[in-house]
Amino acid sequence: PDEQLDLDDGHWEDIHVVTGALKLFLRELPEPLVPFSHFDKFIAAIKIQDPSLRGRCIRDLVLSLPPAHQDTMKVLFRHLCRVVEHKEENRMSVQSVAIVFGPTLLRPASEEGNMAMHMVFQNQVVEHILNHYGYIFPE
Repeated sequence: PDEQLDLDDGHWEDIHVVTGALKLFLRELPEPLVPFSHFDKFIAAIKIQDPSLRGRCIRDLVLSLPPAHQDTMKVLFRHLCRVVEHKEENRMSVQSVAIVFGPTLLRPASEEGNMAMHMVFQNQVVEHILNHYGYIFPE
């Protein structure tokens, strides 16, 4: 059914409710924003030592995503960059945003393997995209 949300309803004023709803929506997608097929490629890319090669590799991977994923990622990361611009008031630095969204946006198809190790790299990928938004998504 087409659910109508009343955003003027008082409980949407708490930013944590809105953020939680966004994270839950992204988490519940049948496939993450970064498709399962691209997970290992992004993890391999973030491990590249040479910064310019790593940057090109991640940009090319983002550009290789299906259009819907790419468009959603562009809008979401533009918003997250704006959140980070206000880190003095909201205490959400690039690292904080990456910790919150890394495991939601980018996760392996199966939860086996070294989850703690994956999480470090998942967060680094999100951090990289935030830090290099203008390069990855030129206007």
